[in-house]
Amino acid sequence: MKLCLASSAGGHLRELLQLRPAFASRDHCYLTFRREDSSELQGRVYFVIDPKRNPLKLAWNLLQSVRVLLKERPRVVLTTGAGVVIPFCILAKLLGAKLVFLESFCRVRRPSLTGRVLYPFADLFLVQWPELLQAYGTKARYWGGVL
Repeated sequence: MKLCLASSAGGHLRELLQLRPAFASRDHCYLTFRREDSSELQGRVYFVIDPKRNPLKLAWNLLQSVRVLLKERPRVVLTTGAGVVIPFCILAKLLGAKLVFLESFCRVRRPSLTGRVLYPFADLFLVQWPELLQAYGTKARYWGGVL
């Protein structure tokens, strides 16, 4: 089962890497944007442009995402957000991948924009605070803190 770990660089990536013991022995790749902390990733790493709500950059991100998906064909995408991964996650879902979303630890009561966008697409939607369950529908599951 091929796994793609998708996140923004920085804190979202740090949270995702906390799960490394669960995926280190599995066939996996990373999707993120280039920054000092993400440049240190090992293995198959794909860098996409961070669209930052810019339509032209979003189109470029979409094309980059298609290229990665066609090359890797992940069966599961695990993401902690943020916006840079939205096109990739939606396209992966449309191509038949399972989508697992882990809401950021810093989101205690209010959902993130990425969480609200990806909630309908997620096969498994996890939150790290029980208070956040009220902000999402019945699909959300409390998982506890990753950090």
